[in-house]
Amino acid sequence: MNIVENPVIRLAGLQDLDFIASSQVSMAWETEQMNLDLTTVSQGVTAVFLDLQKGFYCIAEMGKDRAGCLLITPEWSDWRNAWIWWIQSVYVKPDYRKSGVFSAMYHYIKLLVEQRADVSGIRLYVDNTNTSAREVYTRIGMNGDHYRTFEWIKQN
Repeated sequence: MNIVENPVIRLAGLQDLDFIASSQVSMAWETEQMNLDLTTVSQGVTAVFLDLQKGFYCIAEMGKDRAGCLLITPEWSDWRNAWIWWIQSVYVKPDYRKSGVFSAMYHYIKLLVEQRADVSGIRLYVDNTNTSAREVYTRIGMNGDHYRTFEWIKQN
């Protein structure tokens, strides 16, 4: 597909729930070969819409087509007396990859941060083996030099 238009970025609404949930299922399979339960993911997406303290979603559109999405979750930084916004659950449909969709979403979020005194920056994490995503993040001006994320996740 030859993409020539610029993505339009907007805040997501409940009308985007199915797109976001199915995108997350696709992303988990593509990046980690993890088979997520669509019902559970849909409930998780709904929870964000019902409680804005959990975060918010952004949608990238190319024409009338939803091309990508991401989730922003806030983390309080006592060092900065401000929020850090974490970019999570990034997904761009295969036909729209390498067409500036993620970059447009990132710049949209960055502009929101620059306009708010209560938010001091943006972070994201990426799987060490996801070299294509790491290259994109470096190209748009982010760096991975500072922190390494560790986790423990309870097994259900």
